[in-house]
Amino acid sequence: MGEQQDSEVTEARPLVERNPPEAPAAPRPRSGAAIATLLALAALILAGFGVWRVVMLERGAGDAASALREDVDRRLADAERTAEQRKRDIDTMRSRLADTDTVNKGVREELLALGERSRHLEDAVANLAEQRLTGRDALALNEAEFLLQLADERLSLFHDADAALGAYRLADSALAAAEDPVFAGVRQTISAEMQALAAAKPLESNAAIAALERIRTNLATLPAKAAATTANATPSRFEALLQQFVRVSHEEGAAPGSRDLELARSLASIDLRAAQAALLARDPSAYTAALSRARTSIAASFDPAAQPVKESLAEIDRLAAAPLAPALPELGTALRELRNLRATRALTQPRAAAPAPSGAGS
Repeated sequence: MGEQQDSEVTEARPLVERNPPEAPAAPRPRSGAAIATLLALAALILAGFGVWRVVMLERGAGDAASALREDVDRRLADAERTAEQRKRDIDTMRSRLADTDTVNKGVREELLALGERSRHLEDAVANLAEQRLTGRDALALNEAEFLLQLADERLSLFHDADAALGAYRLADSALAAAEDPVFAGVRQTISAEMQALAAAKPLESNAAIAALERIRTNLATLPAKAAATTANATPSRFEALLQQFVRVSHEEGAAPGSRDLELARSLASIDLRAAQAALLARDPSAYTAALSRARTSIAASFDPAAQPVKESLAEIDRLAAAPLAPALPELGTALRELRNLRATRALTQPRAAAPAPSGAGS
């Protein structure tokens, strides 16, 4: 707007100069007044332009300040909103931390309670295991003691080393089932006594009885001696004893040596039966005497050159040479050691408290 006015003034100024008024010549003072008027007008225009410019500058500065103020206010509002959001987030985080602390405390308490329960459970399981092991050990020790005592009595009464050895093996197996290592020394003693029993090598009863039974069965098939040899044969002790009280006469038509042969077979069979009875009774002297009588009867009545007679006599000699009841070891050390250990263990273990009577509280 100010620029338009300046252009109009500049355009008007040459018009005035080109078309000067044809006024009468004035005196010089009037032309100076016009110039002063123009200068004043120009100064006024310049002043107005300056005022307008200042106003525009102030208005622009005000608008800029207002815009800046609005921007600052907006940024402050955004900052306040952000601060409020941060505050809410912090409060939420604090609440979550508080909840987490509460949960952690609860979990810690539950873990402590679980640990305590686990300790109680371990103690209960240990007590149950100890009671179970104690009962099983007691049963195994009772069984081992019974077997050791049985082996000792079997050996002392019947000289049956085989049965004693079997009982010792069972006792060692029973002690092996016990969990307490204190009984390892008893097992070593049992092993030593088992070796002593095995070294005795007693005669096997079943095999010897079977051999004697075979000899008895073969008596019926053994060939007799020749007639001359039979007539001149020396009678056995049993025959000589019978001849003192009884006279035997042969009937007509009977062979003179047939009845003596049958008597010899019967006497040999009786002696073999007596050997079997002595074997079962573990009587070495009676067993040896019975075998000797049976061998004498067979050798005197039957043909020694025949192969069945030779085999029967060789079998009798083998049975007589085998030790029926050799020097057996002294048993009982393992049994005494086991009883001493059980007594010591019973003294070291605390006695269980007696249960209170049911009517005590009423």
